[in-house]
Amino acid sequence: MLVTGLFMLVELVGGILSGSLALLADAGHMLSDFAALLLAFVAFRISHKPADAKRSYGYDRFQILAAFINGLALIVIAIWICVAAVQRFYEPVQVLATPMLIVAIIGLLVNIIVYRILTTEQTDNLNVRAAALHVIGDLLGSVAAIAAAVIILLTGWMPADPLLSIIVALLVLKAGVSVTRRAGHILLEGTPDNLPQDTILDTLKNIEGVQDVHHLHVWALTAERRLATVHLVTEAEYVDQVRISAVRILNEQFSIAHPTVQVEIKPCIS
Repeated sequence: MLVTGLFMLVELVGGILSGSLALLADAGHMLSDFAALLLAFVAFRISHKPADAKRSYGYDRFQILAAFINGLALIVIAIWICVAAVQRFYEPVQVLATPMLIVAIIGLLVNIIVYRILTTEQTDNLNVRAAALHVIGDLLGSVAAIAAAVIILLTGWMPADPLLSIIVALLVLKAGVSVTRRAGHILLEGTPDNLPQDTILDTLKNIEGVQDVHHLHVWALTAERRLATVHLVTEAEYVDQVRISAVRILNEQFSIAHPTVQVEIKPCIS
């Protein structure tokens, strides 16, 4: 977070002095990176707070809310870059390619370091992935700025700056939409993509003694923390066996750490 924030200031000054939209766009994106990393840090700290009377599941979902905000920020930044780039096509600006190239190369190195820090350990945490996507967008922005600077140095063709900015913006937009869609799916308590309810339903129906399965709901607090509730109908002699088997299957086969299994021997009243 600190590395990104400090270099964002360097890139902002470099973009203003050189007149490069690619650098200014990358500086704006790095500002969002700084905010994304700050939000991720705060989210981790808050998510570790214990559950209380008002939030019985704790504060884990704050991470998903942070990821959703980060995704929206990526979309807004991408749109801003595209608008600014189109304006540059109609009103060309003289770009100082040499300082632009120097700052862009330093930016590339900084983004590689930050990305390595974020991806040292493999994780499904959506908040970390959102922050890493921000950094990938910055990394691509630095590559685009380097390419634009080289083209301008060799040919003097100024439209290279806004053109490459648009290409990066489209990649950033795609990443932003992806993170926002996935975070929104979790916030709406949608079924995790790799946990089809039909498969779970069929597996539970095959438990010895189970006569019927209904009211199956599968959702996630975070990308890593899955939950499920289900009603199973059986005869009195199979109650304990069915409950133990169902919990074990949901734990081991479907990685659902918090299943709630209701076993019924009479018609369901809910």
